[in-house]
Amino acid sequence: MTGARLNGDGASYTEQVILSALIITINLVGMAGNVAVLWFLGFRVRRNAFTVYVLNLAGADFLLLSFPLILSLIFAILSSRGSTYPFYLPALLLSMMYFPYNAGLSMLSAISTERCLSVLWPIWYRCHRPRHLSAVICALLWALSLVLSILVWKYCLPGHEYYCVKIHCTMASWLIFLLVVLLESSLALLLKILCGSHRVPLTRLYVTILLTVLVFLLCGLPYGFFMFLLVRVESFNYKYFSRTYLVMTLLSSVNSCANPIIYFFVGSFRQRQRQPLTEVLQRALQGSPEDQE
Repeated sequence: MTGARLNGDGASYTEQVILSALIITINLVGMAGNVAVLWFLGFRVRRNAFTVYVLNLAGADFLLLSFPLILSLIFAILSSRGSTYPFYLPALLLSMMYFPYNAGLSMLSAISTERCLSVLWPIWYRCHRPRHLSAVICALLWALSLVLSILVWKYCLPGHEYYCVKIHCTMASWLIFLLVVLLESSLALLLKILCGSHRVPLTRLYVTILLTVLVFLLCGLPYGFFMFLLVRVESFNYKYFSRTYLVMTLLSSVNSCANPIIYFFVGSFRQRQRQPLTEVLQRALQGSPEDQE
């Protein structure tokens, strides 16, 4: 992957400052929200099959928010001194973001798929689902994301173009597979809620899942495409790189920041009295009794 200077002609200094300030603000809010989700789900809320996934999704979102925050802070410091980025810095941090991005998409696909299975085959889900399936799947997805990211960090350097292209093709295939699974399971869940003679009731958990998927498709997916286009960054016009990078990073930050807001909004919707955040979060993620682990 080839680096690029983010303070080139693509965006004016004012545009860069404004976009970077927005990124820093949104990332700080999102990190605080995801820390709250990690705290409540880790120590205060009773576990079920889906809170395990959401707990890991919040961890991935926290990491995904931290890297652009670091990059934006470095930009602010260097800009105040009149300095420029080292050429390798954007490429290094962007490659590091593969890890939480892969993990986050993997967790979201697992959430949608498992809830879809519980609706389409409820008897199997109640009787034959392994007790700790969620934890095992999350561990495997984290491990796979880490391995793929390590390969990117190791081989996507100057002089390893042949291996880099193969690694990126492998990762792209994996992410396309996850995206297809996410879309199919979400569509099947939506159709089961809206259509058919045996429609399932629209619970808060379904609303949470569908809103999270929708926000990812609008804000998180464009950033994934952007990351893989950087493999061919030599064909890009560097004149537009800085603006594109900042806009894509802003969208990704909105996606990761929105998830905790969705949880607390869905959990508190139509509740006239103020309630503890623990109960609000548990209400948004509460599944059927058979989901309890």
